[in-house]
Amino acid sequence: MFRNQFWLTLVLCIPTIIWSEMIQRWFGYAAPRFAGSDYIAAVFGATVYFYGGRPFLQGAWHELRARLPGMMTLISLAITVAFLYSALVTLGLVAGMDLWWELATLVAIMLLGHWIEMRSITQARGALRELAKLLPDMAVRLDEAGNSSDVPVADLRRGDVLLIRPGAGIPADGVVKEGSSTVNESMITGESKPVDKTTGEKVIAGTVNGQGSLRVDVTGTGDQTALAGIMRLVEQAQSSRSRAQALADRAAFYLTIIAIASAAMTAIIWPILGRPWDFVMERVVTVLVIACPHALGLAIPLVIAISTTLGARHGLLVRNRRGLEEARLLNTVVFDKTGTLTLGSHRVVKISAAEGSIDSEVLRLAAAVQRDAEHPIAQALLTSAMERAIDVPRSQGFESMPGRGVRAVVDGRSFYVGGPALLRMLTVEPSDALRQAAATAAANGQTATYLVEGDRVLAVFAIADAIRPESFDAVKRLHADGLEVVLLTGDSNAVGNAVAEELGIDTVFAEVLPEDKVAKVEELQAQHKRVAMVGDGVNDAPALLTADVGIAIGAGTDVAVEAGDVVLVRSDPRGVPEIIDLSRAAYSKMIQNLWWAAGYNIVAIPLAAGVLAPWGIVLQPAIGAVLMSLSTMIVAINAQLLRRTSVA
Repeated sequence: MFRNQFWLTLVLCIPTIIWSEMIQRWFGYAAPRFAGSDYIAAVFGATVYFYGGRPFLQGAWHELRARLPGMMTLISLAITVAFLYSALVTLGLVAGMDLWWELATLVAIMLLGHWIEMRSITQARGALRELAKLLPDMAVRLDEAGNSSDVPVADLRRGDVLLIRPGAGIPADGVVKEGSSTVNESMITGESKPVDKTTGEKVIAGTVNGQGSLRVDVTGTGDQTALAGIMRLVEQAQSSRSRAQALADRAAFYLTIIAIASAAMTAIIWPILGRPWDFVMERVVTVLVIACPHALGLAIPLVIAISTTLGARHGLLVRNRRGLEEARLLNTVVFDKTGTLTLGSHRVVKISAAEGSIDSEVLRLAAAVQRDAEHPIAQALLTSAMERAIDVPRSQGFESMPGRGVRAVVDGRSFYVGGPALLRMLTVEPSDALRQAAATAAANGQTATYLVEGDRVLAVFAIADAIRPESFDAVKRLHADGLEVVLLTGDSNAVGNAVAEELGIDTVFAEVLPEDKVAKVEELQAQHKRVAMVGDGVNDAPALLTADVGIAIGAGTDVAVEAGDVVLVRSDPRGVPEIIDLSRAAYSKMIQNLWWAAGYNIVAIPLAAGVLAPWGIVLQPAIGAVLMSLSTMIVAINAQLLRRTSVA
């Protein structure tokens, strides 16, 4: 809207300026004269007022109805004063020089400023449009017979089976039914590396398939997809209000009152000092224009738009603007252990092989023995072997011995896998080194599992909920930022202390029941600490709500976590220091913008009022509009520099 109005207003400005009496005197030329030419400036100037000035007049009406006069009120007052005074001069009712050219150029400059402002905000919110473009228009749907057909994405339903060809975009949330591939999820989760997808793995709408072919069962379409959830959260964050925004609104309100009062004083003082009315009206209009709190109106919303979209691009979804704003004040971060700092599933964390045995070989044998078992220990051995790219052979003669372990034949040899009860049943003893490894595992709250062949213990596997590799960097970065890190877990003291020691965590609260987590957060807050709670958003919901800032783990497609102020799309604890860095950078930009937007008026308003007029230095209304627009542009450029923060 502002673009089209600006260009047409600019065209209307040309005859207004050419036939302006003041411009003709300044440049010493005579505009063509003919019947009615004396009214050309007035006709075109009035057209500019009603057409180009319409958005400002309408905005002022809404501000006054809401009893919150602001930038639109000041602009409207300025152009209305110029319009009424110029009309009176043109009609011969007041002696003086009309201000039609100032009115026309003022409106054109203000429209240009608004166009640039709206463009800046639109670009800042462009991530939403980019996210919307991630979904393909068509999908390949398979029927029960396996025949494929191209259908619009809007026609997909839960339970449909899709064929995702290599390089194709994934049109809906789903679960891999068949096939294996890698999927680029960077545009949704911020994860830079392609993610492996096999049978049973979740895929997210809007991500891009790699070289493999996948058959996917649809679990979410349209508004139910993770992509739609992300877009809702970004829009919600951008529309939510922060304390800094409230401060900016108050500052803009008071600046409006000051500007109106300054304009009124200007209109009173200069006539007393003997200045002509055309000079007085110029000063009044210039004061109203130059004091317009345009930059204040842009200072906070633009930073909000940039910070929330910047966060969304990196898997940091802001649900509550105040939560992101408060993150800069944090001095303590409390992590839930399971699924947050750890993977939430068991892995082999240490292999102790007997003399003459190789770690990879004993793991291959143990995983093969457990291949047909469903116990968590079996899954830990198998998963750890696959993560190490170990080829696990099939076993024969599998036999389960409840409470003791399992037995199977691998490579023609008979092996046992189990705990201490298995050793007692087989009456075998581990070596001193393996006995010490088992004792160390038990002291760390880990499960010791043995691999036995005949009367010899070949290895001890320490199995536990493995620490995420990213957790080490997250804790290190938080410490570097001066924050205390606390571990909160329902596990035993041995497990909690072992994880804390490995990660370098400062404080441990172990054996804490879910209902007692709130009390621990409140205990820290009672020590005058500003606390962030990081958890899965379900079991930890009360603690997330109690903390000063709640940070919920979104875990890929689960982006609609309701308890957290911020949601980490990836289950990556490194997002926590990133949130704090983004909060500090965004708040810094807000304060810088507020100081500039309000501070320049200390100099600008007196200049506009004409304090230097006795020395022949005055600001024309159009120059005032340029200065005000430059102030707005400085604020916009400064906000754009937020993109250079470490999160980006």
